[in-house]
Amino acid sequence: MAELETRELEYFVAVAEELHFGRAAAGLAIAQPALSKAIRRLESRLGVRLLERSSRHVALTAAGEALLHHGRHALNAVGAAAEKTRRAGDRQAHLRLVIKPGGDGNLLSGILAGYAGRPDARQVDILFGGATDRADHVRDGRADVALLYAPFDDMTGLDHETLAVEGRVAILPPDHRLAARPEVTLADLAQETLPRWKGVRWTGAPEARPGPEVTDAAEVLQMIRLGRTVAILPRSLARPLHPDLVYRPVTDAPDSELVLAWSQDDRRRLVASFVAAAVEAAGQSSPDADEPRPTAGPVRPRRR
Repeated sequence: MAELETRELEYFVAVAEELHFGRAAAGLAIAQPALSKAIRRLESRLGVRLLERSSRHVALTAAGEALLHHGRHALNAVGAAAEKTRRAGDRQAHLRLVIKPGGDGNLLSGILAGYAGRPDARQVDILFGGATDRADHVRDGRADVALLYAPFDDMTGLDHETLAVEGRVAILPPDHRLAARPEVTLADLAQETLPRWKGVRWTGAPEARPGPEVTDAAEVLQMIRLGRTVAILPRSLARPLHPDLVYRPVTDAPDSELVLAWSQDDRRRLVASFVAAAVEAAGQSSPDADEPRPTAGPVRPRRR
C-alpha cells in the first residue's frame, strides 16, 4: 500500500489550511469524526505527528508544515495531469492564455490578430490572474500559456520566449526628494522603502528597505500616495500615468522582460503555433519611447 493516498492528502491539506476540523469537514462534505480518523490513520502510517490539537486549538507540527508544502504540490500535479490529459485528447480545445490586467506590454492585440490568421488557429480564452499566480495557472493546467515578467515571476517548470525588453521606472510622490530629477539611479534609491510583492522574491534596489507587502499595482500606488513607499516597476506596468505621482527612469536598473511561458513538457501543436505567432507579432511591433521595445532578431527558447 502506498504511504500517501490522494484523498488522505486532500483531507490533511484541508485541515492544515483551516486549522479547524469542523470547517475542514464541512468544506470536504464529510463527517468530522471520519476526518479525524483519517488524519490519525495518516499520522500512524507515517510515524509522525502532523497536528497538535486540543479542544480549542489546532496547530501544525514541523512534520505537518513539510507535508502541507509538498502535499499542495502533489495535489496540484495530480490535478494538472488529469486536466492536461483531457485537453490532449480534445481536438477542438480552446487555447487558454492567462495575463495580468494591463500586463501585456500593448502587444496582445497584435499577437491575437497574428494567431487568428494562422490556418490551425483555435479560439483563445483570456484568463485574468493576479500579480503572482499566473505561472501557477500554467503549472496546474488551468492555462496553456501565460504572459509573465522576468525576473519577477517564478519560471520553474516552464519554457518561455522573450517578447519584449523594457526599462524600469521609479514611481514617486511629487514632493519626494528625487521628483525634480529627470532620471534616477539605484544608488539614489538606497535607503528608500520599497514594497514587497506577495509571493515574489525581493527585487528591490540594493540597500533599500523592504516595505509593506502588496498584491497588486493599485495597492502600490495607494501606498506611494500615502508616502509609505516608492516603487520600481517595468515601464509598461506604470501605464497609464497617475496624475498624483511622478515617474522617473532608473537608468542602471536591470531591464525586465515580457515573456510568453508554457509548461516545459507541453509539446502540443496548439501551444507551439500560438508561441510562434506571438514571437512573430512581437518582432513586428514598433518600439516607442514610452513602451516596451521588442527584442532584436529571433529569440531562442530558454528553459528554467
